[in-house]
Amino acid sequence: MLIEIDDGSGFCFGVTTAIKKAEEELAKSDSLYCLGDIVHNGREVERLKKLGLMTVEHSDLDTLHDTKMLLRAHGEPPQTYAKAKEQNISLIDATCPVVLNLQKRIKKAYEEGGQIVIYGKNGHAEVVGLVGQTDSTAIVIENLEDAKKLDFSHDIQLFSQTTKSLEGFREIVRYIAENMQEGARFNYFDTICRRVANRIPNIRSFAAQHDVILFVCGKKSSNGKVLYNECLSVNPHTYMIDDPSEMNFQWFEGVESIGICGATSTPKWLMEDCKRKIEEELV
Repeated sequence: MLIEIDDGSGFCFGVTTAIKKAEEELAKSDSLYCLGDIVHNGREVERLKKLGLMTVEHSDLDTLHDTKMLLRAHGEPPQTYAKAKEQNISLIDATCPVVLNLQKRIKKAYEEGGQIVIYGKNGHAEVVGLVGQTDSTAIVIENLEDAKKLDFSHDIQLFSQTTKSLEGFREIVRYIAENMQEGARFNYFDTICRRVANRIPNIRSFAAQHDVILFVCGKKSSNGKVLYNECLSVNPHTYMIDDPSEMNFQWFEGVESIGICGATSTPKWLMEDCKRKIEEELV
């Protein structure tokens, strides 16, 4: 039986950097606060918790002071930086450079005026940080149906959450361009991270090469849901788990090849754990 781990799966650059910064700080001190889960993967969060990383939420900031806190790759709105300064919290900023650049572009566009629209998931950590650059005035659209509700008589500047689908973004661009009213301007900026977007064709190809696909992913990962559905669309024998204990070995009966892959928030070591457990049970 062939059991293969997808080379393209695993942490993206931003997540890798954030975890490295956390590990470096924890090597020097017993504990470190992180604002929100450092990555949308429960097993990795638990591993870092054992090293001393403590996850806190925005509602906890009033009770924290004179300490250190890591900002994860998703980025934060300006209010978070202001609150940290007020509470004398020293920040270790691990915002992904791609997200940071996008925040700056949105802030500049907002200052120039016009309707700021962001294609993204409402409430997603990255999107909260992006909307924060506009004094919370940006309109968030999740799909084409949301785009149809925009005011096409006003100028529109469209941006995208870095991990959204290129296909979905282009569909929305086409619709808005076709419906803008005379005198109103439409500018759009393709701000989707290619390292993430390129995983879709690659992971579809990987899923098609195996009898069964084991997709390892935390339940909170929106990127994981997208990639899982891409696998499922080309291989109906695709199963999502977030821990090796969730595997059902009946999935693998009579198969010759198993592919293991995951989201940008899935650690390689967790996929390797899954492979090891299958080998122990079946090989």
